[in-house]
Amino acid sequence: MSKSIIQTDKAPAAIGTYSQAAKAGTTVYVSGQIPLVPETMEMVSEEFEAQAVQVFENLKAVCEAAGGTTNDLVKVNIFLIDLGHFALVNEIMSRYFNQPYPARAAVQVTALPKGAQIEIDGVMELPE
Repeated sequence: MSKSIIQTDKAPAAIGTYSQAAKAGTTVYVSGQIPLVPETMEMVSEEFEAQAVQVFENLKAVCEAAGGTTNDLVKVNIFLIDLGHFALVNEIMSRYFNQPYPARAAVQVTALPKGAQIEIDGVMELPE
């Protein structure tokens, strides 16, 4: 099985020693996405809802670059600096996924890169 790297300019460029996603066989491992605007590499806003929407847009762009959609994600991990935003994340997530939803974890963390309030990573399974 070979590994290939997924890269798109429709999502933020990697800001460290990682790729936006890596594909092995039909499985795609999507790196954590934070609310950076791809064109400027700046935070979209200080407001949580705008950050969450931008993260899902970035996640969607990487999924599409890999040849799938967010509905091909089988597992997502959501990192929040405040679990008080959990209900709003659910509402926003429903705009990007159809049932059946992926398996998911949502955890509160102390800090995220660049002062982000939310980060999401995931694993996709593409049709053969």
